[in-house]
Amino acid sequence: MDFRDCTLAYLDDTYALKQLFDSSDLAEWLNQESHIPDFDRQILTRFQKKLIRNVHDWNESELTQNFIGPVFALVDYTTERSNFFAQRRFSGKVGDIEMAGRPDGMIASGFRIPKKPYFCFQEYKKEKNPEGDPAGQCLAAMVVAQEVGEHQYPIYGCYVIGADWYFMILRGDMYAISPAYVATREDLSDIFRILNSLKEIIRNLAGGL
Repeated sequence: MDFRDCTLAYLDDTYALKQLFDSSDLAEWLNQESHIPDFDRQILTRFQKKLIRNVHDWNESELTQNFIGPVFALVDYTTERSNFFAQRRFSGKVGDIEMAGRPDGMIASGFRIPKKPYFCFQEYKKEKNPEGDPAGQCLAAMVVAQEVGEHQYPIYGCYVIGADWYFMILRGDMYAISPAYVATREDLSDIFRILNSLKEIIRNLAGGL
């Protein structure tokens, strides 16, 4: 089963997953404090101005090159124990089904090649694939990441539709999805704060496993 073909309905039915609408795990992540230096705020403002001007016309690659990629690079997830990877294929057997795909991005243990994923990212543009389910695609990668990690820790995720960012968390058979954070508004500071706090979470996971 390819991640691209997965929907929330399929994953719920196949693996008896349940979506939580009040998740303490997700709330703890989204509400963590993280200092944003003035320099980073200035850079984010420049990114945001470009996004406001172009978001309705950019295709997926242009959105990635001009906004999403630079934001992740500004957070900087590269350490000796983990790194940010893009379009790397990974797979795993969940139940009786072999699942595989190439997430648009993931943070995993390992420096040159991904080993155990902690965070999965998916980008989506409706005009390119109107039938796709970005939440399902991201959750599918997270389900496999959980199997690869042997259920030792929660799996974090995020998918982006244009300017809207949604954050996800999976623990066991329970998952939760945040409301949209809109990058063309003041929410961009929250998006960066959430991504920055994830860096410390993953540093602790990578160091402790």
